[in-house]
Amino acid sequence: MADPKVFQKIYTKLEAITKATVSLRAQGASNDELATVEGRLAQVVKTKGDLVTLQVFSGTEGIPTDAEVAFLGEPPTLRVSDQLSGRFFDAYGHPIDGGPEVEGEEREVGGPSVNPYKRRQPSEIIPTGIAGIDLNNTIVSGQKIPFFADPDQPYNQVMADVALRADVDKIILGGMGLSNDDYLYFRHAFENAGALDRIVSFVNTTENPPVERLLVPDMALAAAEYFAVDKNEKVLVLLTDMTLYADALSIVSNRMDQIPSKDSMPGSLYSDLAKIYEKAVQLPTGGSITIIAVTTLNDGDITHAIPDNTGYITEGQLFLRADPDSGKVIVDPFRSLSRLKQNVQNKKTREDHSQVMNAGVRLYADAQNAKTKQENGFDLSDYDKRCLDYAVEYATRLLSIDVNISITEMLDTAWQLFAKYFSPAETGIRQSLIDKYWPRKAD
Repeated sequence: MADPKVFQKIYTKLEAITKATVSLRAQGASNDELATVEGRLAQVVKTKGDLVTLQVFSGTEGIPTDAEVAFLGEPPTLRVSDQLSGRFFDAYGHPIDGGPEVEGEEREVGGPSVNPYKRRQPSEIIPTGIAGIDLNNTIVSGQKIPFFADPDQPYNQVMADVALRADVDKIILGGMGLSNDDYLYFRHAFENAGALDRIVSFVNTTENPPVERLLVPDMALAAAEYFAVDKNEKVLVLLTDMTLYADALSIVSNRMDQIPSKDSMPGSLYSDLAKIYEKAVQLPTGGSITIIAVTTLNDGDITHAIPDNTGYITEGQLFLRADPDSGKVIVDPFRSLSRLKQNVQNKKTREDHSQVMNAGVRLYADAQNAKTKQENGFDLSDYDKRCLDYAVEYATRLLSIDVNISITEMLDTAWQLFAKYFSPAETGIRQSLIDKYWPRKAD
């Protein structure tokens, strides 16, 4: 078969050049189609009649107005096969680990999500070993949920821990704007744990052009769909950092002179994020794609357009914060939420799960009230003092991100804390569960 590139039409007249895009008159170009501009990879981001705007991934510096532009006739693709396992790739799907190119079927990236008719209600638990997640905000296969964190929180460490502890068949990491240290941290963590065979990584570092980040989620999800749909595997996709992804969207939007929406974000932000998150799915064949992403907050502002839009799309959020009393980074029980946890709690976990969870958080809330009284100079009751002592141990042993125990151990730990600081009646737990699980002798 003749090479279609032989018959490509070459265009040599650019009408406009910005820092990220070029525009020209061309016939037959389609949205998301790839092209080359003076040898640099680009993608169609806008068409209006025969006026076509191309996003140049590596930037437009040095590109002349008579640059050669060739359209490739296809959107970005990824070669998929079992050879993806254990490999590190760039935003284009090319190896960056010194290994060979992957052989396999070429798949279009960024396609539509799974037909709703083929989706099942998520009902399988994804244990992470982190009690602040598994106990209070249990994650379910096929769920989409972000970490909200300040930029100084160790969210990439948490993502690596989740990857290594999660009971899934494959982990797909999409790293956007990673520092070189973060990239090496992920790589060494996976290698040292001997877990590379079940991990596939697509990485854009701070040394790469920011607009390349826009390809990373699509590449990661194309790989995820191969393993979930074709191989019926349980796949966990980790995306970090979605704020840097959105910033890249903003760069392209602003340089195309589009009128920005809230917080300088493009008006398409909601649909751009939804296109990614809606790839999460539980399939009737048993395969699934679960998405856990990181959204860093600007000055802790959860009302910023990026977390605000994310919250409408996803099924809850996991909020990281530093706890001054225990000195730990914890999963905040008050600002975190998993909207699907009831699908598995008490059904795929022990019968006392939901009651223990509710009692633990309520007593922790009582401790926060006692702390407010203390800060305002009010006398503390004996119950208040016990709540404060309980809160430090609860944060240290159950909310901290460095806890790594099974859900059964989490429940047993909570019962030990209840018995150490409170009477059975003060917990508000159903008597039949107290009779069965209350420790006979407190620590």
